[in-house]
Amino acid sequence: MYLVSNRAMLIKAQQGGYAVPAFNVHNLETVQVIAETAAELGSPVIMAGTTGTYKYAGLGYLVAICEQAALKYNLPIALHLDHHEELADIETKVKAGVRSVMIDASHFAFEQNIEKVVQAVNLCHRYDASVEAELGRLGGQEDDIVVDAKDSFFTDPLKAAEYVQRTGIDSLAVAIGSAHGMYQGEPKLDFARLAQIRERVSIPLVLHGASGIPEAMLRQSIELGICKVNVATELKIAFSDAVKAFFGEHPHANDPREYMEPGKRAMKHIVQEKIRMCGSEGKLR
Repeated sequence: MYLVSNRAMLIKAQQGGYAVPAFNVHNLETVQVIAETAAELGSPVIMAGTTGTYKYAGLGYLVAICEQAALKYNLPIALHLDHHEELADIETKVKAGVRSVMIDASHFAFEQNIEKVVQAVNLCHRYDASVEAELGRLGGQEDDIVVDAKDSFFTDPLKAAEYVQRTGIDSLAVAIGSAHGMYQGEPKLDFARLAQIRERVSIPLVLHGASGIPEAMLRQSIELGICKVNVATELKIAFSDAVKAFFGEHPHANDPREYMEPGKRAMKHIVQEKIRMCGSEGKLR
């Protein structure tokens, strides 16, 4: 097995009425947990990394680790560029073997957003890499990108079809009320807006900021056309809380092979839960 684009897996999800979970990875342990759990549950999976993740882990290391996981579990894995902005950076990573790209030009005006996304599509499609882009903008924090609520805005259904047609993207990330990070209260998703977008756009739709969204809301969004669900913060919190608890009980521990294990078990529970909420269990068959 090898690293693949997410194009085929998202089209299959769209046809089957489920979503593919996209988990943000940071190190060897997160890749191990996600690959192992996806293989056990027979789920397609996307492993996403922000620019900060690739800088921390190293492009070559991350590609090699994910390739090894795909080989070990005979599992198609889409290693994904999450919220990447610079075309030269994207080109370097695609040439290194990454085949799934999210170009984020959402902070630009509509015409400039399209211009930058078209450049990414022209580049990535030459390497058979899928391209996701965002119309509208989520609030919250993703890696080192912080968007105040006042600067966020929802996807305009009337512009969505034009955006997809003019850019040639493979999937569209929509802003319907979700946010990066954890929610202070219950999130409010604009399902009517999502339904209007679905009526006008035929390609798979993506929901960012899914950490903490209740299962009923997530399932309703999938019923209305969401085919990819991004999860990041919940994994980080589960991992760090479990490791901190371990050190609380074993203050003199110093072997990472011991203190990483409770963190991995905590992440595994989240991955299992999200796969089942997305309805992707058993969809590899």
